[in-house]
Amino acid sequence: MQEKTLEEVRAIFENDRFATENGAVIDEIGDHYAKCSLKIEDRHRNAMGAVMGGVSFTIADFAFAVAANWQEIGTVSLNSSITYLGAPKGEFLTAEAVCVKNGRTTSCYRIIVSDELGNAAATVTTTGYKKA
Repeated sequence: MQEKTLEEVRAIFENDRFATENGAVIDEIGDHYAKCSLKIEDRHRNAMGAVMGGVSFTIADFAFAVAANWQEIGTVSLNSSITYLGAPKGEFLTAEAVCVKNGRTTSCYRIIVSDELGNAAATVTTTGYKKA
C-alpha cells in the first residue's frame, strides 16, 4: 500500500462535508492515528455561550473517520460513547484519535478532545466496522 501525503488525505476527506463545513481540519496522520482541529466560532455556541456538545462529538467523529480510513477506506462507526469532561476555554478544539485494537472486521479507537490550553473537553470511545 502506497503512503498518502497529508495533502492527499485532506483532499479525500474534504467530501466529509458536515465536519469540514463546520470547520474541521486534519492536522496530523499516522498509522491508524489522526489529529484534527476546529476553530471555535459563534455558530458553535449554545444559548448559554458554551460550546455545544455536538461540536466536540463532530470533531471526535471526524478524527475517528480519518484515523480509521485514511490508509484504506471502508470503516464506519458501529458505536460511539462520549463523556463530556469540561467546557473548552480556548479558541480551538483538537481531537486525537488513537487505535486501541484493529481486528479483522472491527476496531476500537479512543479519541480525546481538548482545547489548546490543555483542558480536556471530552473522551470518546468508538467501535468501527470494516465494510470492505
